[in-house]
Amino acid sequence: MPSPFPGMDPYLEGPLWMTVHTQLSAEIARQLAPKLRPKYLALTTERFVLADPDSVAVATANVYPDVRISAKESVPLAGPAASVAVASLQLATRMPTRIPHVTVEIRDTAHRQLVTAIEVLSPTNKRAVGYEEYVAKRQRLLLSTAHLMEIDLLRNGQRVPMQEPLPAAPYFVFVSRAEKRPVIDVWPISMASPLPTVGVPLLSGDDDVPLDLQLALTNVYDLLGYDLAIDYSEPPPVPLPEDSADWLEAILRSK
Repeated sequence: MPSPFPGMDPYLEGPLWMTVHTQLSAEIARQLAPKLRPKYLALTTERFVLADPDSVAVATANVYPDVRISAKESVPLAGPAASVAVASLQLATRMPTRIPHVTVEIRDTAHRQLVTAIEVLSPTNKRAVGYEEYVAKRQRLLLSTAHLMEIDLLRNGQRVPMQEPLPAAPYFVFVSRAEKRPVIDVWPISMASPLPTVGVPLLSGDDDVPLDLQLALTNVYDLLGYDLAIDYSEPPPVPLPEDSADWLEAILRSK
């Protein structure tokens, strides 16, 4: 059963998003790979961040070094024995979770040079320390010779930094072409519109490769069976403004 919405499904913006993020990135690579042969490869790369409800930090494989404590023969202390207080409570602390982040990298087959990075943004890219980490990564890419495409299908969180205010829209696609910086191409996307087909830039002299974002999202939705995981009788996990809520209710009634 397909999604009832013509474009982005706002019910995917909640707890399901991390599976959407991973599978959408993989689907984008699958869609592009045959169009890029034989000069380019579309590869997915993965990094991890540590996330808790309040903050996000980039993590390496081992966050803390191993510490070994060896017990030696105890030496009695001078004076009377001190009494040891017993803890009156035992409570669980909040533990960080390792969150995978997937990037699609287009590289040329001759030298494996990074040509274009495609980022599907997730909540950990858009808040607190995770936002700062992503902006730092983004700045490194913007100072390189690689192109950058950013797909932001989440209404919550901070948008990518811009010199001028972005228009009011729930979703965006950004394409930063190395030769046009600091000017970048921006696609504001309304909730009632299908996701666009966007040209993915390659090396100078080669034409853009089309990326059908709506087809990619539809394929992921159908393949993973998100209709079985979503209760459309409930409000979406991220609340909508009143005018959009009325539109959403009309769409669901019609389906």
